[in-house]
Amino acid sequence: MVPTTPGAEGAELTAEGPEDRSPRATAEHGRRGRAGTTFRSLHVRNYRLYFIAQVISVSGTWMQTVAQAWLVLHLAPHRYQGIDLGVVTALQFLPMLLFGTYGGLLADRLNKRLVLYVTQSSAGMLALALGLLTATGAVRLWEVFLLATLLGFVNLVDNPTRQTFVLEMVGRDDVANAVSLNSVLMNSARVIGPAIGGAVIAVFGLAVCFEVNAASYVAVIVGLSLMRSHELQASAPVPRAAGQLREGLRYVWRTPGLRVPLLLVAVVGTLAYNFQVVLALLAKLTFHGGAGVYSMLTSLMGGGAVIGGLIVAGRSRPDIHRLTLVGMGFGLFIVAVALSPTLVVAGVAIVPMGMFSIAFIATANATLQLRADPLMRGRVMALYAIAFLGTTPIGSPLVGWISQVANPRVALMVGGLSTVAAAAITRLVHRRGHSRRPAATAPAERSDPGAAVGVA
Repeated sequence: MVPTTPGAEGAELTAEGPEDRSPRATAEHGRRGRAGTTFRSLHVRNYRLYFIAQVISVSGTWMQTVAQAWLVLHLAPHRYQGIDLGVVTALQFLPMLLFGTYGGLLADRLNKRLVLYVTQSSAGMLALALGLLTATGAVRLWEVFLLATLLGFVNLVDNPTRQTFVLEMVGRDDVANAVSLNSVLMNSARVIGPAIGGAVIAVFGLAVCFEVNAASYVAVIVGLSLMRSHELQASAPVPRAAGQLREGLRYVWRTPGLRVPLLLVAVVGTLAYNFQVVLALLAKLTFHGGAGVYSMLTSLMGGGAVIGGLIVAGRSRPDIHRLTLVGMGFGLFIVAVALSPTLVVAGVAIVPMGMFSIAFIATANATLQLRADPLMRGRVMALYAIAFLGTTPIGSPLVGWISQVANPRVALMVGGLSTVAAAAITRLVHRRGHSRRPAATAPAERSDPGAAVGVA
């Protein structure tokens, strides 16, 4: 990682710039090469602490995800199970859709580490409340809806803060690698969490999953407290001013390198990435299984995602060209899962689907972070969260309804074909934009933060 000084977050780190060819620099380069590029972000102490804490916390989150889905299926009337499962997922992301830009503005204005103390503690308390309600037998469907909504308000601030805090920990050089390793982390937990969650549900019941998740947030608090503040590459807080939300929206809309991938992410987030709903329904309605089948499908998808994340982590030049190729592959494998005649075939097809899913997420995330102006990064990543997660209140009930009136296979087909079409259109628009760009404007493009790292 190339060290930066305070206030230099927007500095260009280009291959065309002066290169240090001293013996010390050459030796350092050799050490990093031998260590490999895939795990280089873990050499940063603060990020290593964050990574370890998140492994524990996100595993607990996935345990709760499985338990909450099964709790809703248990509490909801049979004929409304698909719709109610879609509603609880939608409520969890509705605050992101309505107020997500405010969360991004707070991420730009406030100390990100302090914000994470508050948001992670709040999420832990909500998990504990759901665990206690379930353990006492007092839980009702409306209470699950309420707690999901409150968690959504926590996440609308937590999500853009976590996304941008990664760059503060590792710097511009390693942000693409760190984002990919975060994806590996999330999906390793997707393997571990549901597998443990399914076993815990079978042996101890649903409540324990929620209580374990609540306890797992302690690891994050400890990890944050052990970080060295002077090693964080914090950007200067954005001072309060009128019109900052509109300014962020205008900035994204007039920047094709941000607008185009965000629109693609919005399509995928709305129609394709509703696996919390559709996999539970696929397990129960299509393959007539229980929580174990749902956990297995989720774990297999997570296992594929780990592989995909490791592949992407070794690549340091995310761009829209790669994003569209990965998007088309992702859509095609969603279709393959939808057409699988048996559970075994679906289990095989869902692994590469998981690989492409996380490659898509990591590539989109890193592309946007590297292209965004440092003073706008929180708002840009809030719009990314809205496009990817905030669209869930629209997509989840729709997917639940399609699964209920038709079947989960049809819901998967809609998501897969929409992803292929959106990625193909994005690719065509992007290529036409590049072909029409006057050659004389090329030097000016160096002012774009993403140009320095090969983001097309």
